[in-house]
Amino acid sequence: MQDNATEVTAAGIARLAGVGRAAVSNWRRRHADFPRPVGGTETSPAFALAEVEEWLRRHRKLAEVPLKERVWQQLAGHPDGPVTALVHAGCALLLIHERPPVWLDISSGTDERLAALLPTALDEVLTPRVPGTARPGRTDRSRVNGQPPVNTPPAATPANPATPATPATPATPATPALAIPTAPRLLPSVPLLRGVAELAADRGARPTFEFLLGRHLDANPRQYTLTPPDLAGLMAALAGTPATVLDPSCGTGALLRAVADRPDRRLHAQDSSPELAALTALRLALHTRAPVHAAAGDTLRADAYPGLRADAVLCHPPFNERNWGHDDLAYDPRWEYGFPARTESELAWVQHALARLRDGGTAVLLMPPAVASRRSGRRIRADLLRRGALRAVVALPAGAAPPYSVPLHLWVLRRPDRTHAQPELLLVDAGRFTAEGRGGPDWPGVRETVLDAWGAFDRDGGVEERPGVARSVPVIELLDDDVDLTPARRLPPPADTDGAGRLADVRARLDETLRLTAELAPPPAEPVPSAASGRLPLTTVGELARAGALVMRTGGHGGRARVPVLTDHDVLAGTAPSGTLPESEEEPVLTEPGDVVLPVLGGGAVARVVDEATAGAVLGRNLVLLRPDPAALDAWFLAGFLRGTANHRQASSYASTATRLDVRRLQLPRLAPDEQRRYGERFRALDAFERALREAGRLGEQLVRGMYDGLTDGTIAPD
Repeated sequence: MQDNATEVTAAGIARLAGVGRAAVSNWRRRHADFPRPVGGTETSPAFALAEVEEWLRRHRKLAEVPLKERVWQQLAGHPDGPVTALVHAGCALLLIHERPPVWLDISSGTDERLAALLPTALDEVLTPRVPGTARPGRTDRSRVNGQPPVNTPPAATPANPATPATPATPATPATPALAIPTAPRLLPSVPLLRGVAELAADRGARPTFEFLLGRHLDANPRQYTLTPPDLAGLMAALAGTPATVLDPSCGTGALLRAVADRPDRRLHAQDSSPELAALTALRLALHTRAPVHAAAGDTLRADAYPGLRADAVLCHPPFNERNWGHDDLAYDPRWEYGFPARTESELAWVQHALARLRDGGTAVLLMPPAVASRRSGRRIRADLLRRGALRAVVALPAGAAPPYSVPLHLWVLRRPDRTHAQPELLLVDAGRFTAEGRGGPDWPGVRETVLDAWGAFDRDGGVEERPGVARSVPVIELLDDDVDLTPARRLPPPADTDGAGRLADVRARLDETLRLTAELAPPPAEPVPSAASGRLPLTTVGELARAGALVMRTGGHGGRARVPVLTDHDVLAGTAPSGTLPESEEEPVLTEPGDVVLPVLGGGAVARVVDEATAGAVLGRNLVLLRPDPAALDAWFLAGFLRGTANHRQASSYASTATRLDVRRLQLPRLAPDEQRRYGERFRALDAFERALREAGRLGEQLVRGMYDGLTDGTIAPD
């Protein structure tokens, strides 16, 4: 079967060839034999992948399409959409992972034979690994994972027996997360599955799925709210080592994937998005040997596990939902601590989590900070405290999870199995671990602080007070008119007896930096005589790349875990690598000393030479790396001329809301090595001056902020 159905956009062609989108537009204009569009729109046409590959090879634009890029383009251009393609790929990868001889047998024949035999093979693998998976041709979905689905909210005794219960609006029942695809549905995916199998032979089945899933999530950032791996690991660590774990809003399965393994582990997942429920089921089945029970459906209205009593519940619920079921679930038995207001959807998720725990079980939920203080939720918060269900509130640093500008909270809850004589609440504020710039928090510091405090509190019932960091507060102190549980408002201020001393140190560093800045300031510019200002012969980055004088690389969409990523913001701001990329087996581009890095979006005339401190970082998205041959090009000469404003203007393309730089069109003069080094030394000196100016500004802001804080909190005298 030919892969004529797979389409690719201009952006995909650019990725395949390692060029900018402007180059693809030029090819379309200049080459009459460039493939004609087969779909898309007039402003965003789509092309047949097979025709594009053949054209690239014929014109020597690309010797061979990398396998991972070919597989990704097949997935992204699948006629039934990328999610369907990803589910089919995940099913095949699970079969390859579990029973490789079966895959080799059924894939040895024609595409039609593979599509016909694959459903039966998948049934034998998926049914025991993901209980409740719908089999081919099965129409009876009356049971989900062995339990009847919820068609309407469970009946309950009204809070006021004299008030009759109003009939609830019927809810769509929960359904199995996975249904084994039929042969006709699989047939268009067969070329993709063969490519996926080839990729898995090199990388492994699990890393291959993680690469494809990570690339899909990265290509659609606004469609998904992700739980970062470090945060997922912290939440799982707070839950301990439970045997049965539920995530009622599973998303892409990050929380369940982070749970510590044990032989008797059982995982339960549900999500309102059928797409995410299916992807989570496959991701977890590839990740663990534990049974994965997964369902698709609105958890609050159509709970797939009404009889479950889990050891732990981990949840990153949707925030600030108004349509969570307030009108339909007024008499639901889950509201043991009070009926949540329409604006308190998060407190509905809290009570759902408690209802699905066994006595003594632990729930960890990620919450927006407003839930700790909104007046509409104070009665429920008070009852959670009185009955000992809410055990800890942890304030995370800003940047821990989306929305990154908000310092979110973690709530740790226990389903009460006994009455506490003198209940207390643990409050922890990890805000001091916020990183400067756009980088994520100092996760090792957050993890150590939070787990140490929780471990001591859980073991001893209290913790030694750490001003500004942790305190166990008697519940009676919290039961006032507001029941405000915000840690920063209940913790004593940090002991800052040496505040003035630290500010003196900042002032001394600022004085030294200002002195250095004055020394590095360039001398007055001397005009070049008109007779000597003739135009130098020019070349372009593209010509230098073709001649072998430099190597050009573009930033990736995934990479190794815990490797610092140099982002476009870092390059623009002159800061250390601060970013992260989705974890995958994609080979990252690592920087080396002497590389020149440029951002391609935003229109800023910036080029950064990589030094020893930055070397080894992964090249992030929207960045291009130029690696000059030292025998032919001086790195500082190259970077300096690439920063010219006029140079950037002529090499940029402009859309209505963005500017994109075509690095290959950037120009620089043809000069002998000695002359290049003369220019390079001057550009290096300008860079040192620029960095000193930035450091002076940063220290000045730190000094001003510290003075304001010291004067207002009384640690610094006004005179």
